[in-house]
This record gives sequence, structure tokens and C-alpha cells, in this order.
Amino acid sequence: MTIIDMKNINLKIGKNDILKNINVEFEKGKIHGLIGRNGSGKTMLMKCICGFVKPTDGTVFVADKQIGKDCDFPDSVGIIIETPGFIPYYSGYRNLKLLADLNKKIDKEKIRNTMQMVGLVPDLKRHVKKYSLGMRQRLGLAQAIMENPDLLILDEPMNGLDKDGVSDMRKYLLNLKEQGKTILIASHSAEDIEILCDTVCEMDKGGLTKLKGW
Repeated sequence: MTIIDMKNINLKIGKNDILKNINVEFEKGKIHGLIGRNGSGKTMLMKCICGFVKPTDGTVFVADKQIGKDCDFPDSVGIIIETPGFIPYYSGYRNLKLLADLNKKIDKEKIRNTMQMVGLVPDLKRHVKKYSLGMRQRLGLAQAIMENPDLLILDEPMNGLDKDGVSDMRKYLLNLKEQGKTILIASHSAEDIEILCDTVCEMDKGGLTKLKGW
């Protein structure tokens, strides 16, 4: 069953072709990998899926809803794109509580459990501005997963994590796949892609090539 369907996607910004004739379907319940050097189009592809950027041409469907027509943003999606943004002078827990209050889907206990699951201490009073890069990444993952979304869009989620953190993250993502979640992940790590991904696509100069699992 297809959860993401991109048809004839082109994105032009000024005179620059950012995405070129993208046609790809991502199947539900798998981990899909995106590889490619910086500037190849991976992040823009993810932003189009999330509804943050509107393609110049083509259609994006997520869970059978057309983004920009049936909905502005896809339902039940957790996102890490670029550096996760938080209020720097609040604690990690307080940041997540503010986000959770927007949708009112989860309670305080769920927030605490999610933080512990990704290796953070809910009662830590330290402000986010004093977090290490690895701690920020863990907090970013916590905000992405805390409401139990069906789809995760993760742009370099291992960035800043130490060896143990990377190992923990891999185990967690594989566990989410076992629960039936779908994950689209961009990574520069060949090892991450090899261990995690059922399918792999390569982005280069805005074009997409299917490499593995199709």
C-alpha cells in the first residue's frame, strides 16, 4: 500500500531547477532512504511532502490526500527537517509540553515517557540553549514521535549523536517499523542506510534515481 505518491514533481526557484521530474511512490510500513550530497534536493523533496514548499508542477499525495488541495499539511506525520527549532530559554520538557498543548492528543505522562525513550531526562531543568547537538537531536526526535504518527520524515536524524546514541536511534527506528510505521530518512551515513532501509533512492542535481528495493 502506497503512503506517499509523488507524480511529475518539478520545483523551480528563480532560474534554478531544484527538483526535476520526480516520480516515486513510497510504500507503507517500510523505511525508505534518501542519499545524495548537500544541495542535491533531498531536503526540498521532504519539504514538498510535508507541504512546506509547493512544487512548481506535479502532485503530492500522502495517505490518499493531495497536499495543497485536500489538506495543507499531511495528517499524522512527525518531522525533523534541518535543525529542530525550540525556545532556547525553556527546558526540553516545557518545549514539548507547549507543542503537545496545540493538538491536545497526549498527556504529560506520554511526553515524559517519550523523552525517556530517546535518552533524555524529563525533569532536567537545563535550558535547551545549553543542550549539546546530540541532546537537541534527541529532543527533535521526541517531538516528532510523541503523538504516535503513522509517518516520520527525518532529515539527518543521527547528526550530532555519539556512537551509543546512533545505536539507540537505529534500534528505535527499526522498532517503529515493526509497529507498522513508515519512515523516510535522509542520511550521509552508508552504514545507517544499509542497516535501516528497505528501499534507497539517490538524489543528484534535483533528479531522483531508484537504487535498492524497488
